[in-house]
Amino acid sequence: MTMTETSDITSRQAKLSQIVEDLLKEAKKQGASAAEAGISKDSGLSVNVRMGDVETIEHTRDQGLGISVYFGKRKGSASTSDLSPGAIRDTVKAACNIARYTNENECTGLADAELMASEIPDLDLHHPWNITAEEAIEQGIRCESAARQLDKHITNSDGASVNSHNGLQVYGNSHGFIGGYPSSRHSISCAVIGKEGDTMQRDYWYTASRIADEMESAETVGTKAGERTLARLGARKLSTREAPIIFQAEVAVGLLRSLISAIRGGALYRKASFLLDHLGEQIFPDFVRIHENPLLARGLGSAPFDGEGVATTAKDIVRDGVLQTYILDSYSARKLDMRITGNAGGVRNLAIEPGSLDLAGLCQEMGEGLLVTEMMGHGINMVTGDYSRGASGFWVSNGEIQYPVEEITIASNLKQMFEQLVTVGMDEERRGSTRTGSWLIENMTIAGD
Repeated sequence: MTMTETSDITSRQAKLSQIVEDLLKEAKKQGASAAEAGISKDSGLSVNVRMGDVETIEHTRDQGLGISVYFGKRKGSASTSDLSPGAIRDTVKAACNIARYTNENECTGLADAELMASEIPDLDLHHPWNITAEEAIEQGIRCESAARQLDKHITNSDGASVNSHNGLQVYGNSHGFIGGYPSSRHSISCAVIGKEGDTMQRDYWYTASRIADEMESAETVGTKAGERTLARLGARKLSTREAPIIFQAEVAVGLLRSLISAIRGGALYRKASFLLDHLGEQIFPDFVRIHENPLLARGLGSAPFDGEGVATTAKDIVRDGVLQTYILDSYSARKLDMRITGNAGGVRNLAIEPGSLDLAGLCQEMGEGLLVTEMMGHGINMVTGDYSRGASGFWVSNGEIQYPVEEITIASNLKQMFEQLVTVGMDEERRGSTRTGSWLIENMTIAGD
């Protein structure tokens, strides 16, 4: 960023901080014993092209604020997109009116004052992409063209998109904490359709980063989307069987997210998790380490403080296969009579330690089984851990991919799947806030013909 851009961001952040401070003062004036407020301003450009033509060009500018006030153990919340002084007063008044008539809840309230972030490090999260709509269109067309020109079997397209987003957010509460930071996120994606005989297949690829220059090129994205689509042509069905399964890295991300869902405070105090009372228990093989690092420079999930102003810290969630911590905000921590973990708003930069094998090596390790590249449906019961989802991918035999497969269902139980994790690949998925290589699971049921 230039000095001018940096100065402009500093000025805008100071203005938003002042609005938050005014909100908190107004809440106190209206009788609240405590309050917290968040405000954000976002801008972005999104361009979609299809079959070489522009479909949409969207410029966005959004803003909004939300405030929660506390009258003892009674809470009220309100929000608005109008940042004028009058609207702010009305929003605070609305929150206070709600709080006066709600029931008391002993677990409600701000996170403890001593947990607030005392320093806000610069995590290098803001890198604007000064791309015009015309330049974005040109990149989208190049991306789609790379896919469409790859092979005669690519006959149609769902299009390509180019997106750039910049945001600025500030949070504060009546402990005296006010903090904020800017961020950016950019992406290019493409999806195309291939046809062979009477059958058609679709696949996609995308790239994403906080820094535009670190993304894959538009042509690379289009080429990968085309190659993935072509690889799926001629897909077959499988007979019902049991076999080892590799979850390709971008699909394995969902398994890590299921783990986090099962150890969130909300699921635990409602007794709606298959990992209830598993803290300190072995849930993975002893080689597994799963951790979060909210302070990772340029990380897509990075944040110097959580949604309650609590300082974020790096920590192991699973170490040596043993569950080390739950995921708790202040409310769930009080409900469970445990210590807050600084995870209001979720887990940031979740990662599992990779092994030494690439995807080809995992296939060799598996010998014969299913490589899953896409999942469909939402057949996960978080209370019991039962897992049953539609899938497609490739059948592997003699350690090599033999042919694509589709219209199958894979089933097991998440607890059993975690226990049967054989190894994690080194082919890390890094395009989001969750990082993992492919997972090789010892055995699952495949339901087919």
